[in-house]
Amino acid sequence: MLQVLAPFSSNLSGLILLPLLGSLIILVTPNSRVRLIRGITIWTSLITFLYSLFFWIRFENDTAKFQFVETIRWLPYPNINFYIGIDGISLFFVILTTFLTPICILVGFYSVKSYKKEYMIAFFVCESFPIAVFCSLDLLIFYVFLESVLIPMFIIIGVWGSRQRKIKAAYQFFLYTLMGSLFMLLAILFIFFQTGTTDLQILLTTEFSERRQILLWIAFFASFSVKVPMVPVHIWLPEAHVEAPTAGSVILAGILLKLGTYGFLRFSIPMFPEATLYFTPFIYVLSVIAIIYTSLTTIRQIDLKKIIAYSSVAHMNFVTIGMFSLNIQGIEGSILLMLSHGLVSSALFLCVGALYDRHKTRIVKYYGGLVSTMPIFSTIFLFFTLANMSLPGTSSFIGEFLILVGAFQRNSLVATLAALGMILGAAYSLWLYNRVVFGNFKPNFILKFSDLNRREVLIFLPFIAGVIWMGVYPEVFLECMHTSVSNLVQHGKFD
Repeated sequence: MLQVLAPFSSNLSGLILLPLLGSLIILVTPNSRVRLIRGITIWTSLITFLYSLFFWIRFENDTAKFQFVETIRWLPYPNINFYIGIDGISLFFVILTTFLTPICILVGFYSVKSYKKEYMIAFFVCESFPIAVFCSLDLLIFYVFLESVLIPMFIIIGVWGSRQRKIKAAYQFFLYTLMGSLFMLLAILFIFFQTGTTDLQILLTTEFSERRQILLWIAFFASFSVKVPMVPVHIWLPEAHVEAPTAGSVILAGILLKLGTYGFLRFSIPMFPEATLYFTPFIYVLSVIAIIYTSLTTIRQIDLKKIIAYSSVAHMNFVTIGMFSLNIQGIEGSILLMLSHGLVSSALFLCVGALYDRHKTRIVKYYGGLVSTMPIFSTIFLFFTLANMSLPGTSSFIGEFLILVGAFQRNSLVATLAALGMILGAAYSLWLYNRVVFGNFKPNFILKFSDLNRREVLIFLPFIAGVIWMGVYPEVFLECMHTSVSNLVQHGKFD
């Protein structure tokens, strides 16, 4: 299979189109051929993942230029093209997207009872569009795909959600994230009429006045802050997570939350460096408030999914502190923490999904004493709980350590307050684990127990391997992104 894919391994547009091709094949397959649909789905997603690895293998670490660049004429206007490429910042987000999709499909094989074909198609579309977002080197193309991602996710929450409030949650998710992005669209149109182009590489060499930078930065911030999400525009996330199916939560936590922080890194920071410096204290204040507030809120939650959702808000605001430290350590740490969060948080949602599939409840008080009835689950849940609280040797520790190193260079008070998030993270993580796994067994609520089956254990193994690999030997990841991050810092003259 690797030999077959090798000649096409420099074609990014092929990587974007491959999931869409798989969804078209599924669309014309009769509904009665369930086994064939499953086979097409899993093999297409695995081939897409292997395909994405070729970009890592052939990636040149010693250049900050965009690689595997393609340009396709899109609109008759000059300089508005389907322009894609990747660098060290976007490479691993593409691989993370293709890694999580086969997992989501495997999870849905047996848990989804209705509209199975449409379910598979929705996840393929939800894979293709984020890949296009991470590869886009044109502002307008980036915006189109950034908002297109909302459509399949809206359908996933609204159709395959687990409770009656799923329609409200789907609309809340869609409207919150769409409304913020309208300001960014206006900013993109303004940039186009002022410069005559939406090409990122041309815009990076264009100097805007400080006042214009501030206005444009605010417009972009309105879009990206909702997608991170930052306080106070985070309300949609816990609701969307609780109502989404397990695989929907994995995609939401693993990929969609990264779109906002990636937007800051790719567009706001390099295009508007003066405005970025101007608003850095504002970002620090919002991020610190979010870390402490959402961590304390997490401790008070009684729904398993809401606990992980609020902890995601805290971790993603830790990421924003790293990005706006505007030095190499902080930015590299923020990228690593985003990748780590994509693995750890997704795995925790899968743990919750395993419990919900068996017992049809996510309320913490109904659980207890699982260590005696589900020992394999308890062991895996312990591993990811420790990873979530950034235990040394796990991927989260490396990311948070580098972020704190970078933040201390910029503002020691902010770093000290952010470190409280690690302490509170240990508090809510261990307390959750203690209540669910230890304590008294509650046979009045839970009548039948079954430990993880072979399929579920196999799903968790890649997550465990990724978390340990990134935590023990992060150099593999850091060397790919270092040149691109250094170029970003030097371009903005942040040193």
